[in-house]
Amino acid sequence: MESRKPEAQTLDLSPPLRSGWLERLFKLSLHGTTVKTELIAGLTTFITMAYIIFVNPNIMADAGIDHGAAFVATCIAAALGCLLMGLYANWPVGLAPGMGLNAFFTYTVVGTMGYNWETALGAVFISGVLFMILTLSRVREWLLNSIPVSLRFAMGAGVGLFLGLIGLKTAGIIVDSPATLIKLGSLREPGPLLAAVCFLMIAVLSYHRVFGAILISIIAVTLAGWGLGLVQYNGIMSTPPSLAPTWMAMDVVGVFNVSMISVVLAFLFVHMFDTAGTLMGVAQRAGLVKADGRIENLSRALKADSASSVFGAMVGVPPVTSYVESAAGVAAGGRTGLTAVTVGVLFIAAMFFAPLAGMIPAYATAGALIYVAMLMMGGMAHIEWDEATDSIPAIVTAIMMPLTFSVADGIALGFITYVVLKAGTGKRKEISVSLWVLCAIFIAKFIFL
Repeated sequence: MESRKPEAQTLDLSPPLRSGWLERLFKLSLHGTTVKTELIAGLTTFITMAYIIFVNPNIMADAGIDHGAAFVATCIAAALGCLLMGLYANWPVGLAPGMGLNAFFTYTVVGTMGYNWETALGAVFISGVLFMILTLSRVREWLLNSIPVSLRFAMGAGVGLFLGLIGLKTAGIIVDSPATLIKLGSLREPGPLLAAVCFLMIAVLSYHRVFGAILISIIAVTLAGWGLGLVQYNGIMSTPPSLAPTWMAMDVVGVFNVSMISVVLAFLFVHMFDTAGTLMGVAQRAGLVKADGRIENLSRALKADSASSVFGAMVGVPPVTSYVESAAGVAAGGRTGLTAVTVGVLFIAAMFFAPLAGMIPAYATAGALIYVAMLMMGGMAHIEWDEATDSIPAIVTAIMMPLTFSVADGIALGFITYVVLKAGTGKRKEISVSLWVLCAIFIAKFIFL
């Protein structure tokens, strides 16, 4: 009995210190955290993912979207996603337009396939609605389980390769060549050289776990460009630009085209698997996994993520998704939705820094793209390389995304390869019904489109 007294006294002291509406809303004491800790964690997460404020508008501008509107849309979509995740799911996860998906939006759907950006936003909206439907039903679990693990990891890695190619191309580190398709650009030019410096700086700082490595490197290279006369100073703060050019500009009717099926599925699959992996990883780090293996409020977190993608399409951005950088905030002590709400509020405040965002040159964001691409390639380590019927389709999926300059075509070719190899080697039992259906759709797409 005497050994229990110190515990009772300790427990009795905590409620008064953590009382109030924030305690009731986020259950801070239950998760062993405080308001101060959550605010610091939110600031940490924001700084690690704030690069999207500069990178996404630059990519969206290449699709023909007004840069100012894209900047505001990025901030609003990220803020809405974070607030929804924090207030509804009570998870310490930050959300923003997804890297890789934004490149697919601009350089494949708009650039290669020739659709206007309004139709591309329509595809984002439809994929978001489908994600919500799948999340609300058991179909999501069935679909997640039916897609082979090797192809899931390959899709993420392929998007990374695609993103890396775009970063290298944007920076001028690689250029087109009539003889060899691509070749090394001139590293004597300031653009490619500064992009390479940005990438290497991010890699070195990240290795040493420097707080906000990506953001620091982007700003440092921008300042270097300014010093060389390559960047024009336009101020730091101003009234946010108008959202009118992108607000509800999506063309949903234009999506109902057979050739758009693979686009919608690409948005859906990459978003769904990326979200599942990110949320599972953050849940483990944040102590949200119960003793019986259940994850606290996982269903709500998935609903918040899918709903955020729908809202994002309405304001004018590619799929909004959970960011793996949220792990930085969790490492700083974030355990509840107050962390995510803090991130959301900071994204709202960021809308007033449009001139600063407009100063960021393409070569600075290209360095960040290349680094993020390298991180995304890590998924290939989880593929069963000794099993050819798994590894070969995975390689086809990952390699064909950058080589065809299309995430959708890479996924289609990978899925077809998987089904053919499994069927041709007597392993038909490993082919799910959904894979047969998808394979048929993809083959029809290549034949008739």
